Amino acid sequence: MIIKSAELETVCGITSKLPVNTLPEVAFAGKSNVGKSSLINALMNRKSLARTSQQPGKTQTINYYNINKEIYFVDLPGYGYAKVSKSEKEKWGKMIERYLNTSMMLKKVYLLVDIRHEPNANDKQMYEWIVASGYEPVIIATKLDKINRSQKDKHLKMLREGLRLKKGTLIIPFSAQTKQGREEIYEDIIATVNDEVSDDNTETTDMTDTTD
Repeated sequence: MIIKSAELETVCGITSKLPVNTLPEVAFAGKSNVGKSSLINALMNRKSLARTSQQPGKTQTINYYNINKEIYFVDLPGYGYAKVSKSEKEKWGKMIERYLNTSMMLKKVYLLVDIRHEPNANDKQMYEWIVASGYEPVIIATKLDKINRSQKDKHLKMLREGLRLKKGTLIIPFSAQTKQGREEIYEDIIATVNDEVSDDNTETTDMTDTTD
């Protein structure tokens, strides 16, 4: 996937109306310290377009990045930040739920989890929200460079069992430092966009056949 252009196009807060887009969207969800901004910057081949911070909880909005004027990368608010009030967490949760349930162009959700640790209650709830909204998320296991290579399979099994993933769910180990896993994510995004184009062509053909 060659990134020719990437720009932050729309930022939506808690009270904002979500944009009505005509391009397919892929969304990225994950807890506040899982490395979501680092992943998105790596995918966009930019150093700091998505803001990263040593302080978790930085992403408090839904951010739409227009990629090549062909697709949107949608950065959802990080969840589970301990220093945020309960009412604020609930507002962010409702914002994420609203997006998952109302976006007409959302084609794929990527759920980021830290490969080093067992999924916590927030990770499990997020996975259940995504599935309940009708999507089969791809799991991106971040911080791959923080464990030994020999531990990878053991930790992936831990994530699969901890989240109670549906059989066949794709897990992609990823490192923001080495960029390992980026090509696999690109391939999945491209397949998602190609499926969308294929579905559109099929619908057009079906309409033509009906008219005839």
